Amino acid sequence: MAERDDALEWVALSLIPGLGAESFRRLLAQFGTPDRIFSSSLSALSGVVERPVASAIAEGPRLERLATTAQWLAQEGNHILTLADTDYPPALLETADPPPLLYVKGRMELLCQPGLAIVGSRNATAQGKKDAESFGKSFSDAGLCVISGMALGIDAAAHQGGLAGAGSSIAVVGTGLDIVYPAANRNLAHQLALKGALVSEFGLGTPSMAQNFPRRNRIISGLSRGVLVVEAAVRSGSLITARLAGEQGREVFAIPGSIHSSLSKGCHRLIKQGAKLVECAQDVLEELGYTVDATRNSTSRESSPDTDHGVIAHLGHEACAIDTLVNRTGLTPERVSSILLELELAGKVAALPGGLYQAIY
Repeated sequence: MAERDDALEWVALSLIPGLGAESFRRLLAQFGTPDRIFSSSLSALSGVVERPVASAIAEGPRLERLATTAQWLAQEGNHILTLADTDYPPALLETADPPPLLYVKGRMELLCQPGLAIVGSRNATAQGKKDAESFGKSFSDAGLCVISGMALGIDAAAHQGGLAGAGSSIAVVGTGLDIVYPAANRNLAHQLALKGALVSEFGLGTPSMAQNFPRRNRIISGLSRGVLVVEAAVRSGSLITARLAGEQGREVFAIPGSIHSSLSKGCHRLIKQGAKLVECAQDVLEELGYTVDATRNSTSRESSPDTDHGVIAHLGHEACAIDTLVNRTGLTPERVSSILLELELAGKVAALPGGLYQAIY
């Protein structure tokens, strides 16, 4: 890891307006280190980057902007990794666009361990979230670090599964690490900081901005050996992560779903394009050369005909309305509603918009 003073020079360079990651790397290739870049002449800098950027660099580092970062870096568990560090994640070095520096909060060593990304819809179904958590724990128990973006829905569930297993979890976020986004995941962020890691290429104080999230997706896929998409609509950011994974030479996996669900269409598109269809965690682990006890990965749930009168069996794998269940079971609407309430409280059934219900397996 970079020494503190050296790290701040890297941060100072990263804060130059208009200097992107590619230009940053060109400067490093030409001059070697940030201190040499800052000490170079305007004419020399202008030969590598655009004149306004070169002028800003030639003015020298804005030290007053680094006070907050220095205070953050002094806190236990906070780190800055740069391209010059020997413990920079080797998986990211394999990609075409590695971030020049990374802010890390938590267990920095996890970034160099084999990882598997799980991504999907923010507006996930109960079944989707259960699958993401279950798969995440299986991957974590097999020795993989579960990587995602700490969004609501599938991401959050995947992180919980990863934290519950041996391999832990990494969240790659699109804000500065002094900001928790979304705020509803504050407790999850705290767990990740203690047991896993939070990672960002964006400087402290960077707020949530739409253009930053597609950029962070290349880090999610770049740190991973493969990407599993659990639920995704056809215009989902998860498909961006999957595309980037393919471009980076990573494996792409997708869980199929109902042909009637909008959250299955993105996964089905990926499968048509060559993503590997996944039915259980074992499918992914075997593809990556891992072994795991298959009995730990069963997602089946035994129903109790004596207590639910076969309602779960009649639900099947499709969402359906109470009227449909009345016709299938022969029970009264009142009785079906009562059973569904009991099953929902037991976590075996989820109520969906439009008065529909779906079994959770």
